[in-house]
Amino acid sequence: MIKKYFGTDGVRGKANVFPMTPDVALRLGAAAGRYFRKDSNEHRVVIGKDTRRSGYMFENALTAGLTSTGMNVFLLGPIPTPAVGFLTKSMRADFGVMISASHNPYNDNGIKFFGPDGFKLSDNAEFAIEEIMDNEIEFSKAENIGRAKRIDDGLGRYVESAKSTYKFNGSSLNGIKIVLDCANGAAYKVAPQVLFELGAEVIPMGVSPNGYNINFECGSTSPDLAAKKVLETKADLGICLDGDADRVTIIDERGNISNGDQLLAIFAKELMQKNKLTSNTVVATSMSNMGLEKFLTSQGLKLLRTGVGDRYVVEQMQKNEINLGGEQSGHIIFSDFSTTGDGLIASLQFLAAMQGNKSRASELLNLYKPYPQLLENIKIDQSNDPLSNSEIQNLISEKNNLFKEFGRIVIRKSGTEPLIRVMAEHENFSILQEAVNDIVQAIKRLN
Repeated sequence: MIKKYFGTDGVRGKANVFPMTPDVALRLGAAAGRYFRKDSNEHRVVIGKDTRRSGYMFENALTAGLTSTGMNVFLLGPIPTPAVGFLTKSMRADFGVMISASHNPYNDNGIKFFGPDGFKLSDNAEFAIEEIMDNEIEFSKAENIGRAKRIDDGLGRYVESAKSTYKFNGSSLNGIKIVLDCANGAAYKVAPQVLFELGAEVIPMGVSPNGYNINFECGSTSPDLAAKKVLETKADLGICLDGDADRVTIIDERGNISNGDQLLAIFAKELMQKNKLTSNTVVATSMSNMGLEKFLTSQGLKLLRTGVGDRYVVEQMQKNEINLGGEQSGHIIFSDFSTTGDGLIASLQFLAAMQGNKSRASELLNLYKPYPQLLENIKIDQSNDPLSNSEIQNLISEKNNLFKEFGRIVIRKSGTEPLIRVMAEHENFSILQEAVNDIVQAIKRLN
């Protein structure tokens, strides 16, 4: 069964182009409201958003749909995605909604749901909501229509919750200079506030959103300017969040840019040394580097791989009672603290590791040598599926046989964009480069 609206992380696309249109958002809100409103008692939903101009449009459309089925709506305004997960549970809401396209440019947007436990919805729940959308929705009687109001203390609640996860020597960051790039996104208020209140000297970047500059040449997907600023200001490190602050990129004091795999290595070792890593296992995706896997094995730890998407990482963490997982892209999930990837909380745990080990950022971010890795994105027509072609399948099989245990190839369709992603890694870069080029060219010929 194929979803009509939902992808790997909610509903996402160009604003005002199907499925990201106001009429779809209204029906989506109404269908979600009907799905979660099981009785005539009072029900509530929280809605957060990032800083995209189209967020106003979708916020209003969702509110109309939700109130039409009797849901009371609490509007949080611009706030990180993990804060919505936290507040959904904290405020005893029936579910939560985040309006964001994460790291995508401003003209995209998305809608993702959190259940009452603060975790993203399962595939089965999304299928059920889609089924309601495609049938006649039962609206509430006039006397049962829901209300909507803005909530002013949502950010404050999240600030205190995030600060509470940082525990080292009286919880102080005194003497640490941090370049903080908020991507002109959802964390532009909350992240500087948290780090400042913990005692750090904060050099803010990407904190002037205008509705169009989210993720534009800034944030975790474009950390080069922040890296230059770290060197210019002689900062101890740089922290770059993405548009909805559920992922992070750390820059060391030398201006070197890390990724989520290096962070997972650090956090796994820290938790293991404190006997706090459950099952001695870390959950990551098929994209994580083989170097990380070999490092974990050398520490007596295991790596459990999932499909791409932090939702699938979290599902495996829940299923196997594992408290650390993440993605190479910078989604880091500490289930002891959060229900989803949280760039700010991951940053605080990195700072605690720096202080606990009396180490510079550069020393922590070199725990293993990554395998050479190449990632190529190939634009495709949505109706075309090159991966089902026998010629492509045979070529991939041939290259995998060539790689054996010295490398691997992962090829998948993006769940959020019309792309085929070809990722491969191998000890020998020339073998790696040739294999990726052959596969990419073959896919392009069929496209």
